[in-house]
Amino acid sequence: APGFGDRRKDMLNDIAILTGGKVITEDIGVSLESVELADLGRAKRITIDKDNTVIVDGKGKASDIQARVKQIRNQIDETSSDYDREKLQERLAKLVGGVAIIKVGAATETEMKEKKARVEDALHATRAAVEEGIIPGGGVAFIRTLETLDKIKGDHDFKLGVKIIRRALEEPLRQIATNAGEEGTVICEKVKTLKGNMGYDAKKGEYTDMIKAGII
Repeated sequence: APGFGDRRKDMLNDIAILTGGKVITEDIGVSLESVELADLGRAKRITIDKDNTVIVDGKGKASDIQARVKQIRNQIDETSSDYDREKLQERLAKLVGGVAIIKVGAATETEMKEKKARVEDALHATRAAVEEGIIPGGGVAFIRTLETLDKIKGDHDFKLGVKIIRRALEEPLRQIATNAGEEGTVICEKVKTLKGNMGYDAKKGEYTDMIKAGII
């Protein structure tokens, strides 16, 4: 069985709920001898080797699975332990079908390490996006905050501070455009007139929806 101690019990219960079966254990007074066919779970396909068990399309009740998912998410929000949070997130991913194995190959060890580092960076970015959401990249998110600065009132010194912040918020987009060989200030002013996720794709040299373009 997967895991250890109480975590093993939780994971076995996850599998039972996912497949519509029951956990068979002496801890709850259920022995292997008393098991009936109705106690067994079902799935579209199960693949087992010496290291892994992969369950595809478990036949458990959707309502039970969703209730379990909600319970785990609540535990993730409540725990103060990074280790426990990571393990809970692993269980959650397995329940909602968010598990994948990425195999990285290369001709040399140096190339392998480089590829592995890029994959790990992508995984960290993906986890952050799932947990905290995403915003349009290319400096667009900063540009969209400028409207808030327009509403701020204050004396001369205060306005000077706002001007400095405004310049700092514009700088990422201005620098991206400049690096692409464009006039940064012109691009920046144009993006200000656009709405929502619209921004400047420096690689293609065009204005586009940054989220749809994958620039986040």
